Amino acid sequence: MRVRASALLDARWAVLNFHFLKFRRERVFMDIMEVIKDQIESNSILLYMKGSPNQPLCGFSARTVQAVMECGQKFAFVDVLSNQEVRTHLPKYANWPTFPQLWVNGELVGGCDIITDMHAKGELKALLDEAAPAE
Repeated sequence: MRVRASALLDARWAVLNFHFLKFRRERVFMDIMEVIKDQIESNSILLYMKGSPNQPLCGFSARTVQAVMECGQKFAFVDVLSNQEVRTHLPKYANWPTFPQLWVNGELVGGCDIITDMHAKGELKALLDEAAPAE
């Protein structure tokens, strides 16, 4: 049985293309993980949420951002609906499957239920006051 040269080349191309795409997916995954790590390390108070503080796009994000804003400290935020790669990979990075996520001094504090509970107990304000950068 003879194999056409073009069929052999096509098969080699398919293997090479598969490996290239696999490498590219892994590279994108590594790059976005570095971006997430940098976001978390560069902001003492960071909220990953759906929408923005002025226009939250889900009830959980709305309750969380309200609690954080009532504490009176400036904070950074990332709209995960506008950043699909962050939305996809942050749960893997954090080992936390849902949004919103509040990070303080590089540590995941939690999501909506934890944040609103901490706020009700007065613990959130103390945590954010301690983490806020001196002006």
